[in-house]
Amino acid sequence: MSDTRLPATVAAAALLFDMDGTLVDSTAVVERTWRTFADRYGLDVARILAVSHGRRTAETVAEFAPAGVDVDAEAGRLGAQEVADTEGVIEVPGAAALLAALPEGTWAVVTSAGRELAEARMAAAGVPVPPVMISAEDVTAGKPDPEGYLLAAARLGVAPERTVIFEDAEPGVVAALACGARAVVVGDCAAPATEGLDRVADFRDVRVSHDAGRLLVSYAQSDRGRR
Repeated sequence: MSDTRLPATVAAAALLFDMDGTLVDSTAVVERTWRTFADRYGLDVARILAVSHGRRTAETVAEFAPAGVDVDAEAGRLGAQEVADTEGVIEVPGAAALLAALPEGTWAVVTSAGRELAEARMAAAGVPVPPVMISAEDVTAGKPDPEGYLLAAARLGVAPERTVIFEDAEPGVVAALACGARAVVVGDCAAPATEGLDRVADFRDVRVSHDAGRLLVSYAQSDRGRR
């Protein structure tokens, strides 16, 4: 066993979290939504699901929609469907308890979802919404561009390289690394960008303590998704 799989403790000024797949498991809704889109235009839903995770809805629609489709209108329709459909949305184990224990002003959420959708899913899963949440409407470029994470760090008043970012998808991991942050993979994403990174199965074994104005983050590492 390599040393990278041993328990880890790292210091940070703030913690930044992706939402879907990291704090909230909305797999059932996501699959239903993209299947609706695929059926409407005769597309292969498996191809869409393979690349949609971690990206803004409009970007995925633009990639797959047939010529002539109004991308903004279609993305809006899908977004409204997702906001109304929260059946099966649950927390990633341990997420709600961890966030509830963090001091205000020390964490933020950066999501590719729109704000209304993010708040609906977090509420359905019982996960608290922080004062600082960067959603699709707040950025000009979605993940893997680091804009969202840089903006979150700025609003918290910390340097991005002093943050720990929890992510479950390759676009988000790429964005986190581009900030100079320490990226921790949640779940079993196996992609070139995740190689050699710390990894946790979920948040049940993540602990945060406070020391001289900084956060000390401890977690038991997981072998899930390792190549």
